[in-house]
Amino acid sequence: MNEFKDNHPAAFQSAQEAIAWIVGRMEKLGIKPGLQRMQMLMEKLGHPERRLKFIHVAGTNGKGSTCAYLTSVLRACGYDVGTFTSPYLEKYTNRIQVNGEDIPDADLLRLVNDMKPVIDEIAETELGAPSMFEISTALAIMYFGKVAYPDYVVWETGLGGRLDSTNIVNPVVTVITNVGHDHMDILGDTIEKVAAEKAGIIKAGVPIITAAQPHEGWSVIEQTAKAKKATLYSLGDQFNYANVTSQLDLQTFDFTGPFRPIPGVPISLNGEHQLKNAAVAVMTLEVLRQYYACIVDDEDLYKGLKETRWPGRLEMISNEPRVLLDGAHNPEGAATLAAALQTVYSYRKLNLMMGMLSTKNHTGYLRHILPLVDTLIITEPDFHKKGDAEMLAELARELLHDMDRQVDIVVERDWKRALELLTSRTEQDDLAVVSGTLYLISDVRSWITYQTDSEKGW
Repeated sequence: MNEFKDNHPAAFQSAQEAIAWIVGRMEKLGIKPGLQRMQMLMEKLGHPERRLKFIHVAGTNGKGSTCAYLTSVLRACGYDVGTFTSPYLEKYTNRIQVNGEDIPDADLLRLVNDMKPVIDEIAETELGAPSMFEISTALAIMYFGKVAYPDYVVWETGLGGRLDSTNIVNPVVTVITNVGHDHMDILGDTIEKVAAEKAGIIKAGVPIITAAQPHEGWSVIEQTAKAKKATLYSLGDQFNYANVTSQLDLQTFDFTGPFRPIPGVPISLNGEHQLKNAAVAVMTLEVLRQYYACIVDDEDLYKGLKETRWPGRLEMISNEPRVLLDGAHNPEGAATLAAALQTVYSYRKLNLMMGMLSTKNHTGYLRHILPLVDTLIITEPDFHKKGDAEMLAELARELLHDMDRQVDIVVERDWKRALELLTSRTEQDDLAVVSGTLYLISDVRSWITYQTDSEKGW
């Protein structure tokens, strides 16, 4: 259903053309923090965001899994759910979905053609041209608010929160999974500064759920919530979880919260951190039940959580040889991966292939990973901000020297050749892990699954 008059000739003839135009802006314009362009865009498009119920999710790690849990449970409860996530794993349209289905090419093409004159108009103002991420965010809002009309939209921030283009919405509930060392080149050089950026999504009177801990800038979130008169539900205070059973592909936990206890909650995702992400999702759903009369029966809650899948995070993509994908790319993510490798998986030798962006805290990442690996293959993601493989190898050698540890380090800049090396070295009882930026995980996943290259983009 299109509410615009077609006064302009179509700028694009196919969805592929429209996507190429959007994605091409990433290299030209980069990331442009700030909300003024988004505000002008929404105004000119008739404020479609005001029609929707958003669950706004920020955080350093665990955002994607938490969004996946929320989407899965709400769908199990019979609601139509829109999701907006980034970066995507295989193709651009993955980032905008309703009930797990990508935005159809025909809708994408029509909406981008509708938006293009408005985007060109804004580009002529002193605010400058909207970025790739701003246009993607506006496209998602247009699709959800003018075409698909889902009951809820699970809305993941791209970068930070306060100045992120997703912060244009007024959500029904807000989530900050945690605060860690990520994007510090943009968000600030201390945990407190990063926390302040994440806390920028907290809105007046809108409940906020967090698993952030005191050393993660929790006090910044608490102060912001207090100032905004937003009720804060914090892990360890208002809600908690206790691990009951843990085996490969099935964990259960007991949830305790301010409204009721929920025993024996099952999840299929692996790693101790997934219990925490699931507990955050359960607390969010409990708030939706209490505040907004969202109907969540226990049967549907259990079913939705147990059926949640999240590709690229501790995902066993191949069994012969065993290849595990994990998008850990910062110190906290590496700690989580290391914990899972020590508790969930068994292996004789551990061979790890990694590729990073140049902007990350590689020292912190390597400190967690190097004590566990037998072979380290360092490659480069096919992305314009890729980290230099030789520099990473040099850093790894220095750290290993300090640890007094011998590890076979191989530098192979071509990720496909690096993947061949990894799999050829991995025998039956060994485990191969591909880790690092999701741009690398995306490529490797597409290549192993479909033997095709993935699309690229934020």
